[in-house]
Amino acid sequence: MGKAKDIIVKPIKSDIANQFVKKFHYSGKVTNNSKLHFGVFLDGRLHGVASFGPGIDKRKTIGLVKNTGWNDFLELNRLAFDDYLPKNSESRALSVMFKLLKKNAPHIKWILSYADGSQCGDGSIYRATGFYLTKITPNKSMWKLPDGNVVCHLVFSAGFGGTGKDSVKVKYGKTGEFSSWPSVKYLKHLGAEPIEGFQLRYIFLIDKTCELNVPILDYSEIYSQGAGMYKGSKVKNEIDRKPKTSDDSTK
Repeated sequence: MGKAKDIIVKPIKSDIANQFVKKFHYSGKVTNNSKLHFGVFLDGRLHGVASFGPGIDKRKTIGLVKNTGWNDFLELNRLAFDDYLPKNSESRALSVMFKLLKKNAPHIKWILSYADGSQCGDGSIYRATGFYLTKITPNKSMWKLPDGNVVCHLVFSAGFGGTGKDSVKVKYGKTGEFSSWPSVKYLKHLGAEPIEGFQLRYIFLIDKTCELNVPILDYSEIYSQGAGMYKGSKVKNEIDRKPKTSDDSTK
């Protein structure tokens, strides 16, 4: 096996990226608005994918960085790796991607991403890459349906009959008329329950002259607020993240 410095990062087609994400991302789902996909290769095979897009709730996030134009930032929608890559490959891969963006898409000034501390992890890869932690909030976006499927309430403003205002049109009554319900009300109507945990917001400045409009949180706040999570399990400190045996993965 090669070393982290041997990985190759390059754009790939959406069908290849989506197939990989469905297999290796914890959600098993792709984000439909992803427009740019990078593949991470080692020893001649694909071992990681990062998918970028305009973001689901762009109007609420554009103001996170001062003087941001409508097309000046991207959201890292999906990040998935298999277990083949050596240690530090993930953060190195992201660093290479941002260098490629800076060279080939200089209008992209910064990257937004979220770590799902209710189902997966608290963003250790982002911290290793130099992202700023800007928000930790109790989970209110990810809901588990009675059939076990997990959905984000924002899907109702990006499709599924949504009005674009975080609500969904629901047919009711004998006349079959439609009423606009807030997405949370509709989820509760379906019997869904919010997943316990936290959502963490990270920002990476490709253009180092950019200035944030929001405070930067110290990484220690993750543990102070009880938001630590590693591979789907809650952790209280860095010691809990260490592998229990020499055979455990360190990623």
